[in-house]
Amino acid sequence: MVNGLFTQTNYQGLKKMLDATILRHEAIASNMANLETPNYKRIDVESNFGEELSRAVAARDAREISRLQPRIVMDKNAVSANRDGNTVQLEKELVAMQQNTLSHTMQTQFISGSLMKLRSAIQGRNV
Repeated sequence: MVNGLFTQTNYQGLKKMLDATILRHEAIASNMANLETPNYKRIDVESNFGEELSRAVAARDAREISRLQPRIVMDKNAVSANRDGNTVQLEKELVAMQQNTLSHTMQTQFISGSLMKLRSAIQGRNV
């Protein structure tokens, strides 16, 4: 019964999305730390990761969900605003960090809600 909760495709997909959110936070932190490094290229989680994960969850393909791994890649759409070749823009990174923080909060609330339901069931309380 408990294994069924943790093997559901929606739960597995949410965990993968949480992994991507954490990885994106690391990328944003790296970008901000290298804001003034000449020729530094902005990095981010692969842009198609979310789409692939959504397709796998919609298809209820647990094997595909487990195969998917978020990866950090160079952002090919980022352009240099200065002559030094650095493609990081502080304002965009701050906005990305705020959006990422909101996503992380929402994802952890969903996972916490699932675990609270399990806890209530174990304790014999109505959900």
